[in-house]
Amino acid sequence: MNKKDAKKKIGKLHEEINYHNYKYYVENNPVISDYEFDQLLKKLEKLEAEFPDLITLDSPTQRVGGGPLDEFITVEHKVPMLSLGNTYNYDELREFDERVKKNVGDAEYVVEPKIDGAGVALLYQANILIRGATRGDGFRGDDITQNLKTIHSIPLHLRDNVLKNVEVRGEVYMSLSGFEKYNAEHAEKGETVFANPRNAAAGSLRQLDSRIVANRPLNIFIYNISFSEKKFETHEEAINALKKAGFRVNPLTKKVKNIEEAIKYCDKLEKKRETLDYEIDGAVIKVNSIALQEQLGATSKNPRWAISYKFAAKQSTTVLNDIDVQVGRTGTLTPVALLESVEVGGVTVSRATLHNFDELERKDIRIGDHVLVERS
Repeated sequence: MNKKDAKKKIGKLHEEINYHNYKYYVENNPVISDYEFDQLLKKLEKLEAEFPDLITLDSPTQRVGGGPLDEFITVEHKVPMLSLGNTYNYDELREFDERVKKNVGDAEYVVEPKIDGAGVALLYQANILIRGATRGDGFRGDDITQNLKTIHSIPLHLRDNVLKNVEVRGEVYMSLSGFEKYNAEHAEKGETVFANPRNAAAGSLRQLDSRIVANRPLNIFIYNISFSEKKFETHEEAINALKKAGFRVNPLTKKVKNIEEAIKYCDKLEKKRETLDYEIDGAVIKVNSIALQEQLGATSKNPRWAISYKFAAKQSTTVLNDIDVQVGRTGTLTPVALLESVEVGGVTVSRATLHNFDELERKDIRIGDHVLVERS
């Protein structure tokens, strides 16, 4: 095969593999078997081995780097990643609405689940992912492109030419089922386990070796366009463009007419919380109109057009009655707290892992202590 034909074949394989990645990881609706997908990838690898100068940044073969980095490079965000102000009851949400009305009049809102994960920014040029970064201090973060490429629901090449040059924001998380499976497998081997899914996601993104990250069950929801050459009138319109471009957007995102509808939907999301395969710790309420967002602006720390409503914490205080020792299959000894029964997030808890004896000593945990129990 000559180089011209190889380039054409490689381009077609890119399209096929990207399509099947989208169907599997974004739509959760695969149309071919894993074996057939692997065969497509092998064909591409073979052609790229024969014509290495045809390997591109957005090639599906480039999701996992060849070796560990020495360190992360600090990069500047195209637009600052500001944090959200928090509210803890519905009266505070109504106060937020009053501030919006005072400045710009009545507004529609978009409500979405607040994923408990690690925030990232993804930068695309000419449809190709060129950089992914952590939030950092909001103005600068670490370049973790190689790690983010291992997450198959992040497109390396955008679809349909709707968002060619764009920076988007998302939240990387580890599913509850993936977290439990990962911890069970590593505990059986006597290896370190994660304390909770949020730490698991954040810790994974800090790995210098993308080959390690590729073996962890990470996923992402994209929730915002921070910069785009294409302009949008509403946040809802921008969300639809994200979907069309191939990004994974949370299906529970909903537009509402006013703050009272937003409050009702927050209540619905809080009740739905226990049925999801990922952690949410609240809801985010955003003014839908982009023009109104721009009028409202931001403080030095928070946008004035968006706010977070925090759900009730899944925590309770109880007494540590005793400490038991659990023996794993490989002989690993794990300390377990025997607690005065307490209700946490609607579930009665009487036992909790203490992870390991080093952790027990570090926290100076003793029988008779009053302890804070969190359901993860």
